[in-house]
Amino acid sequence: MNALSHKERAVLIDLDGTLVDSASDIVAAANRMLVELGAVSLSHELVASFIGNGVPTLVRRVIAASPTLADADPAEVKAVFDRHYCETNGRFSRVYPGVMEGLLSLQEAGFQLGCVTNKPRALTDALLDTFALTAFFQVVVAGDSLPQMKPDPAPLLHACAVLQVAPADAVLVGDSHVDVAASRAAAMPNFIVRYGYPGPAGLAALEADQLVDSLAEVALILQRKPVAG
Repeated sequence: MNALSHKERAVLIDLDGTLVDSASDIVAAANRMLVELGAVSLSHELVASFIGNGVPTLVRRVIAASPTLADADPAEVKAVFDRHYCETNGRFSRVYPGVMEGLLSLQEAGFQLGCVTNKPRALTDALLDTFALTAFFQVVVAGDSLPQMKPDPAPLLHACAVLQVAPADAVLVGDSHVDVAASRAAAMPNFIVRYGYPGPAGLAALEADQLVDSLAEVALILQRKPVAG
């Protein structure tokens, strides 16, 4: 486990499953795609379990779960998904409790903030704008910003470089094994929220540095203030 340094200057935050509960947007797009391609819709829980490794991986997992699409070209299927996702992005999602309070508290305390996600940049910007989150972040690193995406550490290291902060002086807030692996590779402490999309193995399998109930709790911890309860 990585320990907090007591000199944290930046907080990098995942988007899907951490800031915004966007699973319903993604599930709706996936099932609209399946219907268009003549396949059977999948359950919300199954599609939600595919979230976290970027759209191409999600589409490949949907194809693998749909026998009708066994011979489909993943690139062509992704193009159909992308079209539907542009229509559903932000339509059925919501900001998690504690997010706005946490962002405001971190901002007021002088932390630099970055959003690091595997979602494509156009969809990321649209979702952040929908929920008035854009102005909080000094840097946004999306799934297509670099050749690599999480769990590779490159997006985290790039965000730190833009913010001019050493990785050891930053923390990552996320919700999945992808975030834990990326933070470990970047030698950066992590907070993992108890909600979100941890995957079928659950939270215990993530071996997070610290589990938190909300982004507001992260703000209290980093400011060394008592956490209620």
